[in-house]
Amino acid sequence: MSTNNTGRFSNRVEDYAKFRPGYPISILNYLQDNFHLTRDKSIVDIGAGTGISSALFLEAGYAVRAVEPNREMREKSVELLGHYPRFTPIDARAEDTELPDTITDAIVSGQAFHWFDTAKSKKEFERILKPGGILALIWNERKTASPFELEYEELTVKHGKDYVKVDHRNISDQDIDKFFYPWTCTRKVFDNCQVFDFEGLKGRLLSSSYMPAKDQSGYGAMIDDLEKLFEKYKEDNRIRINYDTKLYAGTFK
Repeated sequence: MSTNNTGRFSNRVEDYAKFRPGYPISILNYLQDNFHLTRDKSIVDIGAGTGISSALFLEAGYAVRAVEPNREMREKSVELLGHYPRFTPIDARAEDTELPDTITDAIVSGQAFHWFDTAKSKKEFERILKPGGILALIWNERKTASPFELEYEELTVKHGKDYVKVDHRNISDQDIDKFFYPWTCTRKVFDNCQVFDFEGLKGRLLSSSYMPAKDQSGYGAMIDDLEKLFEKYKEDNRIRINYDTKLYAGTFK
């Protein structure tokens, strides 16, 4: 995660924690069934943010070290997950976790890998993983199939100050294959969704670092467009956002 990107979410923490989607339990079941990720295995969650990906594993009884360089995000993860005795927050970066060699059985990264310096983080992942260690990269990717989803995507492109540049979809399967090389990864897609009233939809939009915040130019026009979109497509005063939750997993060492 480059220096310029570390602070991107400092003013988005509350919306991020409340309105970003979680990850389906089917991801954990898949890792357990196909990579023998038993509950005695340790996890390092890199780019852990407010702890959304960490929670998936903590709730299942795993020990999780959550590496996150952004102070506000990390403090929120402690607020939300500090009651888990096997949760350890760490102030560090993907490229330098400050962890000992061969410390963990698995690395997970939810909605964060696209912020990393890939060359430096690959060396770091290899260093901290035990032999036979697992790497799992996870993204919730909004679908753009329904009329609402297509127009919501158009709204984010219109109002997002650098959305096209920083969108995680700029990371291709070939990029991920290159990162895993000489090892290989498997790809699996799971269904996921959120259902929002207008305030929830607004919070979901504002959780993205590339959208104008309340004190920034363009915020009012963006919210006006969002209100029109909500009114056009709402059903029972709700809007549904569908996701493909993508998992790239493999033995990394």
